[in-house]
Amino acid sequence: MSTAPATAVLVVVGAGPRATGLLERIAANAPELWDGARQLRIHLVDPHPPGPGRVWRHEQSALLRMNSMAEDVTMFTDESSTIDGPVRPGPSLAEWAAQFSGRGPRHAPYAEPADPEVLAELRALDAADFPTRRAQSAYLDWVFRRALTELPPSVTVEWHSTTATAVTGPPVGPQHVHLADRTTPLTADLVVLAQGHIGSTPDAEHRNHAAFALRHGRFHLPPEFSADADLSALRSGEHVILRGFGLAFIDLMTLFTEGRGGRYRTEADGALTYLPSGREPVLHVGSRRGVPYHSKTRYRLQGPRPPLPRHFGPEAVDGLLAGDGPLELRRDVWPLMAKEIGFGHYHELFHAHPERTVLPWPDFVAAYDRLDWYDDEMAALVATAVPDPADRLDFEALDHPLDGLAFPTPDAFQDHLRDHIAQDVTRRENPEFSADLGAFLALLSVYGQLPRLVASGRLTARSVADDLDGWWHGFFSFLASGPPGFRLRQLLALSRAGIVHFLGADVRIGTDESAGTFTATSPTVSGHTTHATALIEAYLPGPSLARTEDPLLGGLYREGALAEEVIADPTHTHRSGLLAVSPADGHVIDPSLDRPHPRRIALGAPTNSRAVAAFARPRTNAPAFRQNDAVARALLRALSATEAETATSPVDGRPLRV
Repeated sequence: MSTAPATAVLVVVGAGPRATGLLERIAANAPELWDGARQLRIHLVDPHPPGPGRVWRHEQSALLRMNSMAEDVTMFTDESSTIDGPVRPGPSLAEWAAQFSGRGPRHAPYAEPADPEVLAELRALDAADFPTRRAQSAYLDWVFRRALTELPPSVTVEWHSTTATAVTGPPVGPQHVHLADRTTPLTADLVVLAQGHIGSTPDAEHRNHAAFALRHGRFHLPPEFSADADLSALRSGEHVILRGFGLAFIDLMTLFTEGRGGRYRTEADGALTYLPSGREPVLHVGSRRGVPYHSKTRYRLQGPRPPLPRHFGPEAVDGLLAGDGPLELRRDVWPLMAKEIGFGHYHELFHAHPERTVLPWPDFVAAYDRLDWYDDEMAALVATAVPDPADRLDFEALDHPLDGLAFPTPDAFQDHLRDHIAQDVTRRENPEFSADLGAFLALLSVYGQLPRLVASGRLTARSVADDLDGWWHGFFSFLASGPPGFRLRQLLALSRAGIVHFLGADVRIGTDESAGTFTATSPTVSGHTTHATALIEAYLPGPSLARTEDPLLGGLYREGALAEEVIADPTHTHRSGLLAVSPADGHVIDPSLDRPHPRRIALGAPTNSRAVAAFARPRTNAPAFRQNDAVARALLRALSATEAETATSPVDGRPLRV
């Protein structure tokens, strides 16, 4: 008499967007790779709701918004996806929202969000709007529920609303995932770590600043997720230095102003005037570049989509890897990346705005293809074919807009930077400059090609540290991950109202023991020192296994059961703080085994795969979607091969059904 095969068990630590994307890929690949006669039980462990997870949970300020238009957000594969599993298209956030106003078809499983404010937003949402994070939370909740409906009957999911504190078990046997709210661990054949963005305890500099604040009764906030930060101790009118001019600053700016009762009035000329509540602190902001991230574009391509990749695709990466010597990103790789981004820019310019060019596109691109980006001939070609310098792509000018500039007084710099921000917003909202969007799409294509190059191990340690994790990450974010234009218009209004003051580039933070204040200086306004009673590090916590707030990762690191990525060569050693995983399948590198752990896999933000984004712009062949598909297929094959070695965990989570 035959018996039913034992239940296979998968535990996924984390239930946010990355885990949701993995679940969607498991559902898509199960018909091919999973024997429906055998049960598969998937345990999700996360104290936050499955789908949105911590970062995108509904319980955060309704003022906080995404920095992507609704039509540019998807969780689904499409015709651009180069994956082995089946492509299963799904709606973007905009297409999903359209069902609630009757402008689009219903998407199963249909359910209106319980929050009436979110429902009202979704009904009014335009494809070019920048949604609230609560709207994205509702979308991610639906994506998760859709994935549940697409799983075969033999695959069940349970959610444990708690924290995973440890993973134990031999490499050749079952794994035990320990939970904060119970004594009996979950027993699993395989474990996936997908915690997403994780906080870390302060480093030495931040601890010193915290100690200074404690001695003098001041306020200090180390790097923190904006939605989680407690800002209540800051008083109205208190002077605050904020180091960082990216999205975290924009969130904090919003919480300190509209979040404290301020509002904006639109004047006849379209400019905004800020009407303070009287509860706002005074914000002094600076950073390495000294300017905010570039505004997101709010238009579509005006010409045909550029055929990407062209100059930095798989063949170009193959060519780089064909040599024997070490590679440096800025020297060997960046010229190809720059040429690819330039191709996207000029493809849109020549096709959408030919009146601003003087050569036929075939003639231009034939010459462009044979020249290197930094050739003098390339500069001459562009200067001849594109008469207006405003239509040319100059990466160095974009990267360091304050280089070589110095101002005699803070007021003179305020005027300059307000003009810089106003010009940026105008350009990014004017479709006459849609070449910027062509460059942006090429930038995303370049981003998608880098993981294979990085995984090859051919970049020098110094180049990974300075060029990849340093310069490239910052430059990409500066160009591609800026705020919506309306946020920068609000910033201008706050500057005119005296709520926000600009410090300049290369900001240096210090302390004044005699005055009990934090200080900020910048060569942009030489000789001027700003004093403040509060200091906020306005950026997200960097990766650090040694200082991680995640108890599971921290415990494994201290036990020597996982490793920080360390890249070393004769000239430099780079410790990235990232969790080292095998490039092909995401298995955790276990130093105690001197090889990848066969039963532990890690995905997303904490890992050195550097495929961080859990959702993506449609039709961009997103690296995270490719990784999710590859890992889902590997999981299903590995689970199919497991023997009856795991005692089935009791069903004490929440079985999830739709």
